[in-house]
Amino acid sequence: MFQNIRAYYFRLMPHLTEAEWQALEERLTIKIYIKGDHIVKQGEVCNQVYFINSGFLRFYKIIDGKEISTGFMGANQYVSSYDSFLTRKPAFENLQALEDAELHCLSYDDMQFLYKQYPVYQMFGRVIAEQLFIWVNERTNALLLLSPEQRYENMINNQSEVLQRVPQYMLASYIGVTPEHLSRIRKKMMGR
Repeated sequence: MFQNIRAYYFRLMPHLTEAEWQALEERLTIKIYIKGDHIVKQGEVCNQVYFINSGFLRFYKIIDGKEISTGFMGANQYVSSYDSFLTRKPAFENLQALEDAELHCLSYDDMQFLYKQYPVYQMFGRVIAEQLFIWVNERTNALLLLSPEQRYENMINNQSEVLQRVPQYMLASYIGVTPEHLSRIRKKMMGR
């Protein structure tokens, strides 16, 4: 039942003991979300971190009545509205299932328990926080330093899965252009 997440933990922390793993496994819950379901809603406090066992999710914000996609995550990744989870304040973004998804969930209280009782999880928490920081930093740099064409090309080279699983209008908002502009970028790149 928890094969993927178990492999994930033991890959990141090969020295994890069976007792430490069992302490985590006892606190994990499984939730199934149907395509279109919201896992976290903007304005609500995020109370869990999620390991994506299967499915595909997107982050988005509503700005001036428009949905702006800010990220996409697939299987074998941790996801959360992490700032809300850590600060216990309302989330600034939505997390939605783009496909049916099975998530392994760990609550804030259970994470704090694991941090106190099993120091190895403090290290794991740091590794996850560092990965999220790198992801956010790369996204910010792409928005600030790359043209829309370069952002799209970067997706082709590094996130081709997103191109196959995300509707064009969501992809366009993620890149920071209109769907029509994205069509022009795609045509131009195909002509190279």
